Amino acid sequence: MIKKFFNYISILLLALTCFSLNTKAQVINTEAKLQQYSIRIGDQTKLFLSVHQPIKEHVNFPKLADTLTGKVQIVSALKPDTTFDKNDHTQATITHSYIITCFDEGTYTIPPFLLGTSGGVLKTNDLTLQVKTVKVDTTKAIYDIKQPLVVSYTLWDWLKDNWILIVVILAILLAIAAIIWYLKNRPKNIPLIRVVKPVIPVHTIALNKLQELRGKKLWQQDVKLYHSELSDILREYLEKRYTIKTHEKTTDEIFAGLKYTDITGENSNKLRQILVLADLVKFAKEKPVPAENEQSMDNAIDFVLKTQQAVEPPKTTEGGSTDEPV
Repeated sequence: MIKKFFNYISILLLALTCFSLNTKAQVINTEAKLQQYSIRIGDQTKLFLSVHQPIKEHVNFPKLADTLTGKVQIVSALKPDTTFDKNDHTQATITHSYIITCFDEGTYTIPPFLLGTSGGVLKTNDLTLQVKTVKVDTTKAIYDIKQPLVVSYTLWDWLKDNWILIVVILAILLAIAAIIWYLKNRPKNIPLIRVVKPVIPVHTIALNKLQELRGKKLWQQDVKLYHSELSDILREYLEKRYTIKTHEKTTDEIFAGLKYTDITGENSNKLRQILVLADLVKFAKEKPVPAENEQSMDNAIDFVLKTQQAVEPPKTTEGGSTDEPV
């Protein structure tokens, strides 16, 4: 009976240890900070909202309005920035930046921001912004505003100030005259022949670019540029082949867009190997071995060949003529 009791205790301790390790691996840290905590009236500073998280975790940042608090205003929102942890490639820091300003003196407290995660809502720290006024020397005398100066303005001055407008008007008049002359003197009853250029399939374009990249042997010179171009070729192919947005999207967001496509699990694994390795090389300074560089190219070509869209031959009518314009 005592042995059985100790067995239960051991199993419970093992489960608690696993849970503790898993919880530690999924810790998400948030931070809010200002570039300058004290500014003058009308000056600008930057607000940074940062989240240190696992790369597979999705964090919803708050949608900020034009005003943060009181009279602190948002001038513009900058492009988000993502950096990867050099010591742990599974961790990344995402930072959203905003340019803010204030036109009233005082000390303003910016309340914490709420960020949504799969584990619940996280709260950042609050911030304090001090806005100082410009000191005015009241010991000096106050002078009247100077009267405006009278400046002569001739026709030549007007022509120099508005020469672009004059050139545009003359160009429009010449274009109208040329159109009228063409309509009056164009040849009559000339049959119109339309030449339709053949549409190159997206997979052919992608394969040509991949073969060109392989021929340059770029990974032997600049492995980061090699994986960047390889990733861009596949992203362009996916966008045209499956009509999804791939540029300025993370690898996880791309696979979310491909969730309901007909891509098999084998082809999906090949695509993930290419994009994940490219991310590690670009952002985490990964140094793949030559075999991995070649494997990425082989997987890319094989992925395009196995996911290419079938091209239907042109339809024909009686007499063997096609219904495409010539």
